Amino acid sequence: MKNKVTIVGAGMTGSTMCQILAQKNYTDIVLIDIIDGLPQGKALDISQAGTWGNFDINIKGSTDWKESANSDVIVITSGVPRKPGMTREDLLSTNASIVESVITNAVKHSPKAKFIIFSNPMDAMCHVALKSSGLAKNQIIGQGGMLDTARYRTFIALESGKSVSEVNAWVLGGHTEATMVPLISNASIGGVPIDEIMGKDSIDKTVERASKGGAEIVGLLKTGSAFTAPAFATIEMVESIILDQKRILPACALLNGEYGINDAFVGVPVTLGNNGIEEIHEFKLSDKELSQLQNAGAAVKELVKNLE
Repeated sequence: MKNKVTIVGAGMTGSTMCQILAQKNYTDIVLIDIIDGLPQGKALDISQAGTWGNFDINIKGSTDWKESANSDVIVITSGVPRKPGMTREDLLSTNASIVESVITNAVKHSPKAKFIIFSNPMDAMCHVALKSSGLAKNQIIGQGGMLDTARYRTFIALESGKSVSEVNAWVLGGHTEATMVPLISNASIGGVPIDEIMGKDSIDKTVERASKGGAEIVGLLKTGSAFTAPAFATIEMVESIILDQKRILPACALLNGEYGINDAFVGVPVTLGNNGIEEIHEFKLSDKELSQLQNAGAAVKELVKNLE
């Protein structure tokens, strides 16, 4: 049976995800939105690109949840995007209601699906998704760490003058400026520790810029937020699950004792495969990094309390 991925939300991010995934040419795609005509039009446009884009898969746009039935992976992008001056936390109550409604409908038709949560504030939305759906914790995966890691690696490459393909660096923690933990202790460029290539000031500058990476783009765009890098980051996760690649990637997972954190969704290294989150990996962190990660867990718990 052919694989099936549903993307909820046909805005800039969702439609870009659809386009990137279509070019992979290994799964059918359903694009869902509440605005009639929007997902249908986007799906048709992307389908027609297959003639010259060398892909031939079924892409369907719909407002009917029945079309999403038996999906292997469902990506939830629904929600209000950030505008200049807004924090991800400002979106809390509005997006919580949206995510709850979306996942309740989705689970009715795809109870075995793995859900990738993209809506902000992402860490808290993972809690909403788990509580609303009754799914197993391995089925709920937050996207944030993939995007934050991409930004961190990009800024390291720009600051050091090296190829981004040579950069190995991770961002753990929460998907907010205050709770991100860009790791320095195990960051490297071409296998060389980062502090042997970059000075302390450059490293500190890069860490700060990575933490504010989303806000930087929101400030430049004025009327929206990033969508291309988030889309590419998300499809890497989809691919690891659909193709059972078992890649170790940064993602938001429910922790139960790992890193000394309990009952909180926090960005950590995980193995992603057919079963969703198949393993949580505990990197060796510096004392400062571990403390920051635990503080991120506490902050997520506090944020979730505001929804109760």
